[in-house]
Amino acid sequence: MASALGGPLLGNHNTPALQIIKKSTRLSGRRRQPLNGTIVPMRGMHAICAAKKKKESPLFLKLAVGLVTELLRIFTTSQERSSFVSGSTTPNEISVADIDDVVAVLESDYKRSYFLTGEFTRSIYAEDCWFIDPTIKFQGRDLYQRNLQLLVPFFVNPSLLLCGIEQGFKGDTKFIKAKWYLRTYLKLPWRPLISLEGSTIYDLDDDLKIAYHVESWNISAFEAITQIFLPSSNGSFDK
Repeated sequence: MASALGGPLLGNHNTPALQIIKKSTRLSGRRRQPLNGTIVPMRGMHAICAAKKKKESPLFLKLAVGLVTELLRIFTTSQERSSFVSGSTTPNEISVADIDDVVAVLESDYKRSYFLTGEFTRSIYAEDCWFIDPTIKFQGRDLYQRNLQLLVPFFVNPSLLLCGIEQGFKGDTKFIKAKWYLRTYLKLPWRPLISLEGSTIYDLDDDLKIAYHVESWNISAFEAITQIFLPSSNGSFDK
């Protein structure tokens, strides 16, 4: 979701289909317990979006995302953005020896609600990592961080719950899949509430760096963007 609101649309990319998960784990306190083998079909994000709402116009979504981005720029002061950059902390360079280490780092990042705080471990991402969700795709770890710098000042009472995390293979490529639930208000005059369940696929390269960060949601791209323009039932929130 964060990538959707903050970055430009760049090029085309089709994500390979996921095959049978050969190894998987689920969170249980601090222990990860194995799950039964599961088949997780994974189409490209455009295919998922089209399947959920075939009549959605890509042009409309581009315009909607662009409008939201401009709203965020208008309502966010330079002081708020500077405060986020100076106040945010991320872990130092971390080396990983296997996929279990990457899973452990991601679990730590989710505890920091990295989607919503901008506090993610940069060193486990390739510099040219692709970030893809049902509305947008762009390339670059630095660009992803800049997008978060734009968005974080707008999140109010945010929460990001990691519901489960798995690992497996598609061909020779190792991947990690995390399921999560996100909920936050946005600091806009009409106090919109963003609430969605989703999952993120992290494809790893040969150096165990994340090469693809691919989100899917339980609602269509149109429904997700629409939430931003709807006033919340509360009408207010604690600042």
